[in-house]
Amino acid sequence: MGGGEAVDLALKLARGATGRTKIVSAAGGYHGHTGLALATGDEAYRAPFGPNLPGFVQVPFDDPEALARALDATTAAVIFETIPATCGMPIPDKGFFRTAKALCEWVGALLILDEVQTGLGRTGKLWGIEHFDVVPNILVIGKGLSGGVYPISATCLKADLQSFFHVNPFIHVSTFGGAEVGCPVALEVLEITSAPPFLEHVRELAGFFRTGFESLRARHPELVVGLRQLGLMMGVEMVNDLCGPVLTKVAYDHGLLCIYANNNRKVTQLLPPLTIDRAVAQEILERLDLALAETKRVLALC
Repeated sequence: MGGGEAVDLALKLARGATGRTKIVSAAGGYHGHTGLALATGDEAYRAPFGPNLPGFVQVPFDDPEALARALDATTAAVIFETIPATCGMPIPDKGFFRTAKALCEWVGALLILDEVQTGLGRTGKLWGIEHFDVVPNILVIGKGLSGGVYPISATCLKADLQSFFHVNPFIHVSTFGGAEVGCPVALEVLEITSAPPFLEHVRELAGFFRTGFESLRARHPELVVGLRQLGLMMGVEMVNDLCGPVLTKVAYDHGLLCIYANNNRKVTQLLPPLTIDRAVAQEILERLDLALAETKRVLALC
């Protein structure tokens, strides 16, 4: 299973458990290429396949007033990425998710958090949403859940929602769900990524990158605006929409794979492995320094 399938299950469960149909998501976000997940994402990903499904509404991310206006008695769920990578990795206000959860509870909707990218230690905590002191009704995880060696994702839900499957035990089945190979690997990944020394290592590396990036910004002020960062979930923010695609290509030429955010091309995503040491982190910063200098030359910013 991929993350999109896990999101589909989360949305089906929200609709089934609440008896409602409306789903609210973030404009510019991305939750997968499968049916219901695709309907929550940016128009660019679903327009080639025809009109969107009814009942799906988008609001700006980190905008509690817009979210409040979108919610009503027909809303089944609100789904957000904790940090929307495709939208340029905006770091939400500290109180945003607490407000979102309170608004959901007020209208009887569920809060779904997509932690396919931010989960499993990426932000320096096991789950990115821990930074915001909120427990969602449903949590979706994937990607790193198998350590990259087996396709597996998971839809985690609060105990009160489990009763839906007791009444409908065969309502959601999957040929490869609960795979005998993937599940033991996922359990081991959970043990590793939840260990305090592992999370402390991520936080230490995050501080190293933060300090190093300040030097890079000072060296390339014509190009670099800042670093959007929560742990090792990082986005290099630059001055215009040409910068992301150019830096992606130039960085690749310098041995770095860092892809620009498709819905905010001023930002290039920087997502190093969580297991690297300081020497590798230093090498990444040095290669990024060369790539930023080359990007300035290509764009004639120096």
